[in-house]
Amino acid sequence: MVKIALGSFGDSFSVGSLKAYLSEFIATLLFVFAGVGSAIAFGKVTSDGALDPAGLVAIAVAHAFALFVGVAIAANISGGHLNPAVTLGLAIGGNITLLTGLFYWIAQCLGSIVACGLLKFVTDLSVPTHSVGSGMSVLEGVVMEIVITFALVYTVYATAADPKRGSLGIIAPIAIGFIVGANILAAGPFSGGSMNPARSFGPAVVSGDFTDNWVYWLGPLVGGALAGLVYGDIFIGSYSPVSASQDYP
Repeated sequence: MVKIALGSFGDSFSVGSLKAYLSEFIATLLFVFAGVGSAIAFGKVTSDGALDPAGLVAIAVAHAFALFVGVAIAANISGGHLNPAVTLGLAIGGNITLLTGLFYWIAQCLGSIVACGLLKFVTDLSVPTHSVGSGMSVLEGVVMEIVITFALVYTVYATAADPKRGSLGIIAPIAIGFIVGANILAAGPFSGGSMNPARSFGPAVVSGDFTDNWVYWLGPLVGGALAGLVYGDIFIGSYSPVSASQDYP
């Protein structure tokens, strides 16, 4: 069953929690800077800026590498979520309280906004936003984002949040980065392959273009919540909520 814990302001504003928020801000900033920066760089080095197979692979690899690093550098402090959908999925399983998770969301979104603002400043180029591909409806885009985010958060649970995972060490960030890269290759031309509301929100804020941005909140949050329900209930049946003051994982 769902193990959501509301939490308290005391726990959410402890020294450890404040350090976790800062860690999420920095790690998300670095991830988004590299991920969005790769898309900007591709547009810079190609004549028309149109995404082609090589560009899709380059952007997918950049996101995979950057997320691997981002998760690895934040794992021991905040758990290395870097993604509101991951935070929600873990809250469903009792790994983080809702109140602390809300502050994670704020830190992640601020990190993304700052990263995109820096990219806009240093490149003086437009920041690309996520959008549903030509020929796809927004509903199809939402479903695509649900599926690929489910895969991401399920991977997070299996490699990092499952108490029976054993000593996976650095394998968890690698696996999480790999599934994001693979999902971008599969979904990039269709839904954009976001899987991350913060990753989509930062470019929307800086560019001022919120067209279909709700798709990249609804789809990933539903997918993340479903993964938390499935893995938490079926595979971690006897889990109990943790205190917000405890570090994850």
